[in-house]
Amino acid sequence: MATEIKAPTFPESVAEGTVAAWHKKPGDSVERDELIVEIETDKVVLEVVAPEAGTLTDVMAEEGDTVQSEQILGKIGEGSASGDSGKKEEKSSDDDSAEKSEQKSDDKTSDDKKEEPKSSGGGKQHDVKAPSFPESVQEGTVATWHKKVGEAVKRDEVLADIETDKVVLEVVAPADGALAEIKAEEGSQVESEAILAVFTEGAGGDSSGGDSAGESSGGDSAPAKSGSSDDDGADEKVGDKILAPAARKMVAEHDLDVAKIEGTGKGGRILKEDVQKAVKDGSAKKAAKSAAPAKAAAAPAAEGERIEKRVPMSRLRQTIAKRLVQAQQTAAMLTTYNEVDMTEIMALRAQYKETFLKAHDIKLGFMGFFVKAASEALKRYPDVNASIDGTDIVYHGYQDIGVAVSTDRGLVVPVLRDTDSMKIADVERKIVDFGKRGRDGKLGMDDMIGGTFTITNGGTFGSLMSTPIINPPQTAILGMHKIQDRPMAVNGKVEIRPMMYLALSYDHRMIDGKDAVQFLVTLKELLEDPARLLLDV
Repeated sequence: MATEIKAPTFPESVAEGTVAAWHKKPGDSVERDELIVEIETDKVVLEVVAPEAGTLTDVMAEEGDTVQSEQILGKIGEGSASGDSGKKEEKSSDDDSAEKSEQKSDDKTSDDKKEEPKSSGGGKQHDVKAPSFPESVQEGTVATWHKKVGEAVKRDEVLADIETDKVVLEVVAPADGALAEIKAEEGSQVESEAILAVFTEGAGGDSSGGDSAGESSGGDSAPAKSGSSDDDGADEKVGDKILAPAARKMVAEHDLDVAKIEGTGKGGRILKEDVQKAVKDGSAKKAAKSAAPAKAAAAPAAEGERIEKRVPMSRLRQTIAKRLVQAQQTAAMLTTYNEVDMTEIMALRAQYKETFLKAHDIKLGFMGFFVKAASEALKRYPDVNASIDGTDIVYHGYQDIGVAVSTDRGLVVPVLRDTDSMKIADVERKIVDFGKRGRDGKLGMDDMIGGTFTITNGGTFGSLMSTPIINPPQTAILGMHKIQDRPMAVNGKVEIRPMMYLALSYDHRMIDGKDAVQFLVTLKELLEDPARLLLDV
C-alpha cells in the first residue's frame, strides 16, 4: 500500500510554498525519516522526510510547483533498492536517460541530462543551483562559500549560503565529491535556480583513491583548481595588480592598499586568501588619515566637494519597511508610557550574578526579569496577549514572547515559547542563543513564526525614549530603554534612582486605553518588587 508524502502544515502567515528540490527520484529507495524533498516558503526552507521506508513511486509536485499546506507531493511504495521489487532503484549514468524518460516533464529530463555528463575526473557532474525562490523573493546574494574547489565534501554537507530578504538558505552537496568550478562568487546576486557551481561526484581527497586525493592534502592539483575558480567573474586591474572578484570585494570592505598585497594566484593574481592574510597581519593598511588633510589642501579642486553614495536597499530592509508601514496603516496604534525604578533588580543582579553564572553558565541580564514580568501581566490582561484575524479576535491561552534581535542584516524577532513556564536562566540562555544565530544567519522559520507579544530593547543602543511599532497580527509591543540615574521623590525626599522609561504601543481596535495603562502599571509593580515574580502575587 502506497504511503503519501505531504507538505508540512504551514503557519497562518504562510499561504503557500514552492517545491525547491527533490533529493530522490522515482525508483530510488528511501529510509524512514530520510530527507526526500524541500519546500521553500517566503520565510525559510522546510525539509520533508520520508514517513516510511520503501521506494519513491510517484512525484506529484515537480520542482518549481507551488503547493498548499499538507498537499500530497508524492507516494512511497513498499520495497527497497536491494529487493526484487525495486524495478528502477539501481541505476548508472548509462541508463539515466531511459529512467528519466518515465518522468512527467521532458524538459526536466533534458535538464537532468545536462547536470550529469561524464567528466574526465571519473564521476558524474552536477550543476549546483540556487534554491527555487518563492514569488515574493526576486533574488538572493551568495553570502559564503563553505567549500573550495577540489575540497572533498559529503552528500548534504553545506556548500554555500544564499541570503534573501527573509533568511539565509543553505545549498548542500548533491552527492559525495567536490566542487569542480565556482560560477557565482561571494557577493554575487543570483536569481532563482541560477547555476552557482559545477560539482563532480567522487572527486576530492576523501572520496576516491585516484589523483584527486592530492587536492585535499595539498597536492599539485589543488592550486590549479583553485586558480580556475578565481578566473570566474570579471577580474579587475588596479595599477599593476590583478584582483579576483572575491578579493576585490574584500579589499573594498577593509579599505586596503592593493599595492601592498602580494598575489599568489596564477600570474600574480590577488586571491581572496591573499587579502585575508593581509587583513590578519595588517600589512596592507592605507596611509594614516592624518596625511589626508595635507593632500586635500594641495588639491583645491576637491575642496567643498559634496560626496554622495547610492546603494540598493537590502531585501531584508525592504521587507522591514513594508511591514512597519503596513502596521501603521492598518492598526489604530497608540502608545502609553511609564517609568520603572530599577533599584531592586540591579541590587538583585549585583548580589547573585556570580552565583547565577556558576550555577547556570550564563550571565544574569535584565531581559529575563522583563520576560517573566510580561508573562504574568499578559495572564492578567488577556486582551494584550490576543491577536486580530480579520474580523475575529484570537485569545491565546499561552504566552509566546518575541524578542527583537539586531543583526547586521536588520532586525529579526525570534520567539520564546511558553514563557510562563520558563525560568529566568532559560530565558537568558535562549536569548543569547538567538543573538548568536541571528548574527550568523542561522535563525529558521520555527524560531520566528507566531508570537503573542513582543519586547524590544532600544536601551541597548542608548535610546532614552521611543515609540515601538506593533508586530502584526499581535496587538501590543513593549519598548525598554536606557537605565539612567535621575532625581526622584521617595518618601518625601529627593533620591537619585536608576530609572527606565517603558513604552507600550497597542492596537486601540482591540485594547482599551484603561487595559493598556493597567498592564503597564502591573509590569512596573512586578519589576520594582521582583519578589512578587517569585511569590506570584
